[in-house]
Amino acid sequence: MIVKTKKYALEQKTYINIALRQWLKENWKWVFIPLGLIILNVVLYATGAFDHYWPAIVIFVLAVLYVLFWAVQITGITQMEQSKPLFQKYVYEIDSRQILMRINAKEGGILKWSQISGAAKDKDAYILYLDNSESMKGVKANWLARTVTKGLAKAQFLYLPFSIFTSDNDLRFTEALLKRKGLLAGENIAEPVK
Repeated sequence: MIVKTKKYALEQKTYINIALRQWLKENWKWVFIPLGLIILNVVLYATGAFDHYWPAIVIFVLAVLYVLFWAVQITGITQMEQSKPLFQKYVYEIDSRQILMRINAKEGGILKWSQISGAAKDKDAYILYLDNSESMKGVKANWLARTVTKGLAKAQFLYLPFSIFTSDNDLRFTEALLKRKGLLAGENIAEPVK
């Protein structure tokens, strides 16, 4: 069976919201480092053991700048020329071998299931996360470029809202396929991604 969707283009605002939410979901635990340092500084200042309060302010400002850095990176993706295909209108044809993304009858691209690292079911869409490890093999980059690329790994995804599917059967088949491929949690036994 092949599921053929309606034509759909991801909006930049939707992309930014999902990518930022995903980044926060993966990095929320790091908030305890600056929070702990600020509390330590406040306690030392209150007890008189340390008579400077400026380190707490510097730590807070650096933490805010760190979050803003990643927000700018994610927002900047929408403005790059290389990201234009991410926001084009596609018709998706989903089957057990691949996802075919068609711009029109002659143009499009193929996305193999092995290029997808995971999936999530949102309240109104499926989100398929792309695996960028294959594209980074053999690329020479400095540590900053590698860190940014690793940090933005979950910012590469396909967003498939339920509204683009033509029937409930197509939705059920897509969900069963994602579970069978081991990309979406479920009761089905995962088959190896080909």
